[in-house]
Amino acid sequence: MSLSHYDELETRPPGEREEALFAALRTQIALARRKAPGFARILAAVDPASVMDRAALARLPVLRKSDLTLRQRESLPFGGLATVAPGEVSHIFASPGPIYELAGRRPDYGQFARALFAAGFRRGDMIYNTFSYHFTPAGIMVDSGARELGCAVFPAGVGQTELQVATLADLKPQGYVGTPSFLKILLDKGREAGADLSSVQSALVSGEALPASLRTQFAGRGVRVLQCYTTADLGTVAYESEAMEGLIVSEGLLVEIVRPGTGDPVAEGEVGEVVVTNTLTPEYPLMRFATGDLSALLPGTSPCGRTNLRLRGWLGRADQSAKVRGMFVHPSLVAQVVGRHAGVGKARLVISRVNDADVMTLRCEIREPEEGLAAALAVSIRDVCKLRGDVELVAPGSLPNDGRVIDDIRKVD
Repeated sequence: MSLSHYDELETRPPGEREEALFAALRTQIALARRKAPGFARILAAVDPASVMDRAALARLPVLRKSDLTLRQRESLPFGGLATVAPGEVSHIFASPGPIYELAGRRPDYGQFARALFAAGFRRGDMIYNTFSYHFTPAGIMVDSGARELGCAVFPAGVGQTELQVATLADLKPQGYVGTPSFLKILLDKGREAGADLSSVQSALVSGEALPASLRTQFAGRGVRVLQCYTTADLGTVAYESEAMEGLIVSEGLLVEIVRPGTGDPVAEGEVGEVVVTNTLTPEYPLMRFATGDLSALLPGTSPCGRTNLRLRGWLGRADQSAKVRGMFVHPSLVAQVVGRHAGVGKARLVISRVNDADVMTLRCEIREPEEGLAAALAVSIRDVCKLRGDVELVAPGSLPNDGRVIDDIRKVD
C-alpha cells in the first residue's frame, strides 16, 4: 500500500492484468463446471483452456439477473451456481425478488477496501457506515472492506436521524459511507440542531446518482464526496479516485459493455449494458453477469495512475421492454431481427402512437444501402416479434449514443 494507491495491482501494465485475469478465469470455469451444477449445464460446451482473450469471453453465454430468480426457485438457495454449500459461506443475503446472495469467508469479499482507500480513508480512521446490515449485503460489504483497510466502523444504518446526529457529534468520525441523500439529511439536521459534524471530511457514496450540484454542496460544507458502483451480486464493480474522471474498474473483474439484449460488445465509447465477470469469487463464480445497468468505457487511463478500464458512470437501465398491441417486445427480439441481416449496424426500435394506434419503426444504421433490405427487415420484424413494423434506413452515426434499443415515445394521458 502506497500513499497514492491501495496496492501495486492498480498500476500494473494493462496487458499484464489481462493475462492474469484470463488465467484466473480459466481456473474458475473449470471449478464451476466441476462443483456448480448450474454452471456445469451453462458451460457444458466450453473448454476452459480455450478462453484466452476477450473475443473468447464474448462467446460465453450471458447470465442475467432475471435468470437468478428462475434458477433459485428451481434450486434454493443459489440456483446451482455456487461451488460451496450454504454452511460454508460467511453470510447469506436476500435482495428484492427475492434473490439470494452469498459472501465468502475471505476478507473484503465485496471489494470495498480499495474504493474506500481511493475515497481518502486510511488505517486508523473511523467510518460511519449507514448502509443496512440486515437482509441486503451493503452494510457487511463496507464493514469487511473497512476492517481490511484498518479502519474502525460504527454500524449506523439509516433512520433515527436525531440520534444519528448526536452520535456523529460525539464520536467525530472522519468519514461517511452510505447514500448521498442520507448524508445530506444528516448534515442538514446537524445544522438545524447546531451540532458540530465538521469531523466528517470524506465520504464514499453509492446506491443513488450523485448529481454534480449535490457534490458541490457537500464540498461547500467541507466534505469531499466520491462514489462507487456496487451491486449486491458482485460487490464493488468500479470506483472514483481523486481524479474524478470516470469510475475505475475494480481489480479481479473483467468488464464488458454490450448491446442491450445481446452479449455482443460495443465499440469503446458507445453506451451499452454493463456485463461483469468476477474472477475473485470461486465460491460464487458469476461469469458474464448482465447487471441491467447502462454505461460506456472511457478511452485511456486515469490521471491518478491507476491503469484499469474506466466507466463513464451509471447512465440508466438497460431493461427496455415494451408492450405493443398486447405483445411484449424485448431488446433481445430486436437483436434477433438485426442479426438476420449482415449489413445492419446499430438499430433502435421507436414505438409511437398515431391515430390512437401503436406504431413500431425500426431505425437501422446502414453503411451501404442494399436494395430490398428495408422490406426484408420488415418481414423479420413480423416473423420474430409477431407484429408489423416499419423500417427506416439511416446513415452510420445517426442514432443517439444512449444505449437505448427500444425507445417508447408514446404519450400517456
